[in-house]
Amino acid sequence: MEQDKKENKMLVLSEETFPIIEQITAGMPGGFFIYYADEEEKLIYANAALIQMYGCKDLEDFKRYTGYTFPGLVHPLDYPEVSKSIETQIKSKKKDFDFVEYRIICKDGSIRWIEDYGHYVHTKLYGAVYYVYLKDSTEKHLKEIEEEKRKKLLEENLLALKKLEYETTSLRLVHEILKSGMWTMEFNDKSKIQSVFWSENFRNMLGYKDEADFPNVLESWSSLIHPKDKDFVLTSFYETINDFTGKKIFDVKYRMLTRKHGYRWFRTTGKLSRKEDGSPIMLVGMFVDITERIKKDIELKKQRKLLEAALKKAERSNLAKSAFLNNMSHDIRTPMNAIIGYTALAASHMENPDLVKDYLSKIHSSSNHLLSLINDVLDMSRIESGKIRLEEQPNDIIEIMEGLKTIVQADISAKQFNFCMDISKIIHRSILCDRLKLNQILLNIISNAIKFTPAKGTIQVKVEELPTEDLERATLVFKISDTGIGMSKAFLKRIFEPFERERTSTVSGIQGTGLGMAIAKNIIDLMQGEIQVESEIGKGTVFSISIPFQISVLPGIKEKQTLDTPIWKRNQEQFSNKSILLVEDNALNREIAVTILEEAGFTVDSAEDGLLALNKVKSSLDHPYDLILMDIQMPNMDGYEATREIRKLKNPILATVPILAMTANAFYEDQEQSLGAGMNGHLSKPLEIDKLMIKLEEIFQA
Repeated sequence: MEQDKKENKMLVLSEETFPIIEQITAGMPGGFFIYYADEEEKLIYANAALIQMYGCKDLEDFKRYTGYTFPGLVHPLDYPEVSKSIETQIKSKKKDFDFVEYRIICKDGSIRWIEDYGHYVHTKLYGAVYYVYLKDSTEKHLKEIEEEKRKKLLEENLLALKKLEYETTSLRLVHEILKSGMWTMEFNDKSKIQSVFWSENFRNMLGYKDEADFPNVLESWSSLIHPKDKDFVLTSFYETINDFTGKKIFDVKYRMLTRKHGYRWFRTTGKLSRKEDGSPIMLVGMFVDITERIKKDIELKKQRKLLEAALKKAERSNLAKSAFLNNMSHDIRTPMNAIIGYTALAASHMENPDLVKDYLSKIHSSSNHLLSLINDVLDMSRIESGKIRLEEQPNDIIEIMEGLKTIVQADISAKQFNFCMDISKIIHRSILCDRLKLNQILLNIISNAIKFTPAKGTIQVKVEELPTEDLERATLVFKISDTGIGMSKAFLKRIFEPFERERTSTVSGIQGTGLGMAIAKNIIDLMQGEIQVESEIGKGTVFSISIPFQISVLPGIKEKQTLDTPIWKRNQEQFSNKSILLVEDNALNREIAVTILEEAGFTVDSAEDGLLALNKVKSSLDHPYDLILMDIQMPNMDGYEATREIRKLKNPILATVPILAMTANAFYEDQEQSLGAGMNGHLSKPLEIDKLMIKLEEIFQA
């Protein structure tokens, strides 16, 4: 009877009971199924949730996909273990549900993890069966796997940190000794930076105080790298991280923007610890300011280059200067011999005025040549000391070119040159320029063409204005070509160096200092222009000079006076009532100047030094001087001091008398010093009479 009661309490499964089971299991979050506990393990029932869990549309679809058997539900690789586990649990006769976890393969191919809670029962209708409840545990399982990985990663990091502990301690000692900054970067399991640490000393080296000032992020450092260095620094940084062989070390020198001292040079080195698979764990590094060392290295390299260049230049200069001294000795003696010789001849033929006049003409020509040689040396000295300056004024470029042609016309005629000057392509005649220096450049090159071109040769001068969008500037190109003896390619490389001459005057028979082209090149550079030269031995030379000028408005030009009468004799009437005090300590110079001034109509008084001149001015109230010509270097009181004292006189008539410096101190800074002392102008010696008279005209007409 007791057995019958137990049998009645057992579950009776039939087609009629399925709807009831469906109603019971419909609200379950998981699947539910019943299957035979025999070898085939066919399913008797499967609820809708199970069918959906496998991604099937309906029961028929589910049957086709799984075969409607328990083995068809389980991942093939997991079934043997699952079957064994269930069998073991049944044999143990546990009253609780048996439990097993396995994978399933959904219809779309995805893998899910399942928790299987099953119970073994006997039924009257179906015999031994299992009824099973399934729960999707994929997310839980993945979390467990992730947790396991994380645990393993932490263990690896701990081992790595222990391994780095000694190295880090050593590095700290190094940082203290070198006064360097320390930094570290930790990486996650995806080899991405998860934390950054900048040491206090690191921040201080860049001028920052704390983390609020300089956050512990990579960008705090990378944003300060110099734009020109940033690419290669970051490339090296990431190459070090991504080098899973562990062979590459981060070691770079670069510039960074500091908070208070601009860009400075730093060296950063880093050592990366890695897992067994090569993925990064921690990057520990050192940061050192190497600015002073870089500066010293740069300075040493610069000094080395300068010394090497200076040595080569000194060697070339010594050779060039030796040749220059030899040339100068010859070139100066030649006109000096002429001056001394013709002076002696003139003295011995005073009874023959025409012959004396011829001798004086030759003396004058030799004197001008000697002065030209001396001026070249002085000009080069001024250029090398950086004291040459431009004095730009409005000028007519066509008039300048025509004036040049007039200057060289005698030499052109003498050597019967085929000379052509083309100025037809000049658009703007009026330009702002230093006429004297432009003349010096062009006359130097044209004179060389005349010197080195055989008689009846061809010389062409062409001036062309280049088109430009700048309405206020005009770029002129001067091209001077000749059919002369030409120059070697070797000499062309050094043609603009001082004291260089391809052949000495003794060999060529042509005098010169070897400074003309160097002077021309420096003046052209000062004008922001360019000069080029092409030449071939025996075929001639072509110089091309390009100079930008500012376009100007040219004031009215006075008509030229005839040259039949010397300029100092043309204004005798204008100067006849003018009184001049000539202050000059050299008796010979004083005699020449007095004679010229008296012939021009002036009344001339003289003084041998500045102190005497000052006293004469003080006592001239009844008949004040109209002008003072003041030498500079004199005994007792120099010209500057004498001028300052005159300007201090209480009587305005005496204190404001015009004063012109007339001195051998001919440089620009000497002119400035004269004007600074209170003078009205500056004339350089040797005295050029025409310039003196023009200056006097300007003062008395003002």
